[in-house]
Amino acid sequence: MTKDVKADKTLDCLGLFCPEPVYRVRLELDKMKTGETLEVWADDPAAERDIQSLASRLGHKILEKKREDGELYFLIEKG
Repeated sequence: MTKDVKADKTLDCLGLFCPEPVYRVRLELDKMKTGETLEVWADDPAAERDIQSLASRLGHKILEKKREDGELYFLIEKG
């Protein structure tokens, strides 16, 4: 995780498959305030592309992304 940024919320999408992870990320981001950060964990391979596309399309910023042992991690700042 980015050392100086602590997530305001965490969303666990492990075990969920398309389109559920991106749908849940969208719902969570819609509830958040600009500048807040959302930590997301997912293991659906499609989630990597889908979440990046969603963030880009809606003006959010991915502060960090990593893949470890089949799990994806995102830290997204609401734009």
